[in-house]
Amino acid sequence: MENKDQLIAWFEGGSKPREAWRIGTEHEKFGFLINGTRPVPYEGPQGIKALLLGLQERFRWEPVMEQDFIIGLKEPVSGATISLEPGGQFELSGAAVSQLHQTCQEVNSHLAQVREIGDELGISFLGLGFSPKWTLAETPIMPKGRYGIMRSYMPKVGGHGLDMMFRSCTVQVNLDFSSEADMRLKLRSSLALQPIATAIFANSPFTEGKPNGYLSYRSQIWLDTDADRTGMLPFAFEEGFDFERYVDYALGVPMYFAYRNGQYVDLSGQSFRSFMAGGLPQLPGERATMQDWSDHVTTIFPEVRLKRYLEMRGADSGPWSRLCALPALWVGLLYDQTSLEAAWDVVKSWTEEERHELRSAVPKTALQTPFRRYKIHDIAREVMAIARAGLKSRNRQDGLGHDETIYLDAIEDVVANGRTAAEDLLTQYFGGWNESVDPVFKTNAY
Repeated sequence: MENKDQLIAWFEGGSKPREAWRIGTEHEKFGFLINGTRPVPYEGPQGIKALLLGLQERFRWEPVMEQDFIIGLKEPVSGATISLEPGGQFELSGAAVSQLHQTCQEVNSHLAQVREIGDELGISFLGLGFSPKWTLAETPIMPKGRYGIMRSYMPKVGGHGLDMMFRSCTVQVNLDFSSEADMRLKLRSSLALQPIATAIFANSPFTEGKPNGYLSYRSQIWLDTDADRTGMLPFAFEEGFDFERYVDYALGVPMYFAYRNGQYVDLSGQSFRSFMAGGLPQLPGERATMQDWSDHVTTIFPEVRLKRYLEMRGADSGPWSRLCALPALWVGLLYDQTSLEAAWDVVKSWTEEERHELRSAVPKTALQTPFRRYKIHDIAREVMAIARAGLKSRNRQDGLGHDETIYLDAIEDVVANGRTAAEDLLTQYFGGWNESVDPVFKTNAY
């Protein structure tokens, strides 16, 4: 790597014509042992390793190895991957597909495979945004080198980084842009609206067996994880924002690591600018490569992350139907030009202070959060209507003649009534569950 222009060009290289735009959905889930609702360790006959090997052998996934450990799987044709989050959260990073029908088919196929192997091992999976029962000490640690570096660094820069790593789960969608101008409009619109998605998908009201005082505790912990690499990116709304401005931001984010000879080198807190100049003491004289840049960009965690595509990162994980609803919401808003402009019209007058206040308040009060003369509930209904119109305009139909709006049905009641999944869980907790979280391992299991 020789200069900053290469980094700018790396982002620019993600631009694609509209006909090449794709949808990539990622979702995480908590594994648990059916007998006793304990977390799933890596090793052992009822472990994550056994689950990965079972999926590999029966469904022809290819193993992803780190030293002697199997840490994931790859589907050789579609490019979809299964990976492990730090506490054993099981993640499907789906293939890049052109229609939501394909996304939902992929989600259903993956969950069916996981259930088949999991049932034989006594393992099931839970769709929530935050671990409802286990302490950090009870949560297993996966054998991935980068997580060891992060585990040491996180407590130095925030109060909840380890909670984020080991006890949270999200669902996100990755979407394309056609140009710098298209990226800018999509990034600004989706950043401002990310708290609305957080409110709609709020689904993490429990911590260590009790209500935690929030509807999306997963969202709350991000507010105290690492200020250098999280947040609402206020500079994205400044005049002249472009790829270069994002590069400058990313260059200012402290590093975690570099990958060399099959090993992660701890560079936590170091400057990528110094790495470009060959000035890191851990790698004397060695200069950063474009792969190092690509790796570094994955260690930045704003509410919407720019890579060679845009990642919507604000939602709690949830039941299987909502795994399809989250990408449906954002595809409807961002992949139809009329809907994208309508979404921007909703938020373009919001000030930086208002966006920050909204982001800070939504984890606790979700759709009932006051905003100007309204509540977030009112904005959510408007946003939902825009998304539905965008999906109708796309007119991508399945074999039964249904367009992609069917995937919004899973959140229709939430948006219509202003009552989140988290609030429903709390009602059950204080009602028929007799103040126990154990029933959630049945109601929210896949």
